[in-house]
Amino acid sequence: MHVLDLFKLNGKTAIVTGGGRGLGEQMAEALAEAGANVVVCSRKLESCEEVSRRLIEEKGVRSLAFQCDVSNPTDVQDVVDGTLEEFGKIDILINNSGATWGAPAVDMPLEAWKKVMDVNVTGTFLMSQAVGREMIKQQSGKIINIASVAGLGGVDPLIMDAVGYHASKGAVITFTKDLAAKWGQFNINVNAIAPGFFPTKMSKGIMDTGGKMIKERTPLDRFGTDYDLKGAAVFLASNASNFVTGDVLVVDGGTHVV
Repeated sequence: MHVLDLFKLNGKTAIVTGGGRGLGEQMAEALAEAGANVVVCSRKLESCEEVSRRLIEEKGVRSLAFQCDVSNPTDVQDVVDGTLEEFGKIDILINNSGATWGAPAVDMPLEAWKKVMDVNVTGTFLMSQAVGREMIKQQSGKIINIASVAGLGGVDPLIMDAVGYHASKGAVITFTKDLAAKWGQFNINVNAIAPGFFPTKMSKGIMDTGGKMIKERTPLDRFGTDYDLKGAAVFLASNASNFVTGDVLVVDGGTHVV
């Protein structure tokens, strides 16, 4: 097989949670450009419908949009059932939906902690579980969990004071490794991407207050762009990564090594 053929996703079906904007939108676009049919879902249906229309019109693939709260098992199953009804299978899952809450640890409200954990950890589990049932039947699949460099260790509170978010992304990393150990027998690859700092709606507050410091601590001296996650997503979704599982691909311009 030619090396470039390893990255093709023609005929594959992917679900991208949180696919209506930001990093999810970028990765949904990447999978479509590689040939996959893409289902995008999030709590905001309008945004997903807009992305889905663009993928159909500009990338020439099939696409669906669903409203989905990933912490709600009924919503999750509706997305899985709707995808199977339309495409008959699920080859790729990107768990990208996320929530954050900035507050010092001593002041963080319990409700905020629970919200972040429900979306980032429970949502990743529920979607992986529902899709995983189908992938086990198929004896194949690629699951990509979106973690964060914030999940690799502590972060200077001057840059990001969000203990719940950091803890949740650390949990996603461990969940990824453990699920990879358990589902490798079914030919299911489970990996994670740990993005660094990308200018998105979710990160706007951090960028406004700590952007200068973040950039100074990033060896490549810049933030992530609209293209910097595309290659990582396609690699982990495609045959190019068939012998990679339980790994965390850090895409942060080198922030984590400083």
